[in-house]
Amino acid sequence: MPVISWNLFHGRDVAGGERRELLPEFGDVLAGLHWEIALLQECPPRFVRPLAERCGAGGATALTSRNWGAFLRTAAARRRPDLMKSGEGGCNAILFRVPWRAVAVRRMTFALLPERRRMIWMRLDGPEGALCVANLHATAHDPSRAAAEVERAARCSLDFSAGLPLLFGGDLNLRVRERADVFDGLERGGLTGRSAPDRVDHLLAAPEHLAEPARALPAHAREIGTPPLRLSDHAPLTCAVALL
Repeated sequence: MPVISWNLFHGRDVAGGERRELLPEFGDVLAGLHWEIALLQECPPRFVRPLAERCGAGGATALTSRNWGAFLRTAAARRRPDLMKSGEGGCNAILFRVPWRAVAVRRMTFALLPERRRMIWMRLDGPEGALCVANLHATAHDPSRAAAEVERAARCSLDFSAGLPLLFGGDLNLRVRERADVFDGLERGGLTGRSAPDRVDHLLAAPEHLAEPARALPAHAREIGTPPLRLSDHAPLTCAVALL
């Protein structure tokens, strides 16, 4: 089944002078992509329900950073998204389309400072069996901290999954060229599919379940309008998972 992972941070477009809210555009792009399961990072919490409804999906979230004073932050973000950017607050979300249904959800916190970093793990059941999905947005600009969070999150995800197929990924804020040892260790633990050396987004699974390795979609997949407006500084990442 097709899977995508996408960090929705839209600092690039609003930095270019875009002052309107881009929820409808994000919804149109996300609904138009080919997926059954979607992992979202840096998603404003109030976006999740409209995005799920636009995509005909169910889902669950784990609140991450900058969510105190949510009412005031939301009001400011609606008026001046170009100033608030990611300051509105964020969450990690897992969305799923029919025929999948959620059986269990877990949330874990791996860091509180400088920003709260959390993982959401979910077990989904479908006609072909069960799939566990873990979505993490690890600490940025600190490969050592990100590495520790990724390693711990992977161990917890494997433990939670208890032998069931696992898809583990998100914005790990970790590049293979910086910490190849971390990805070597994940592979020894059964999670393969590292992205290109300079990418921070990854989708990992056991080799027998990773039918198509992750690849980044081209720029036009996250652009709208003429001249094109780029909705995120991260390219959506897509892979295909097979249940045996």
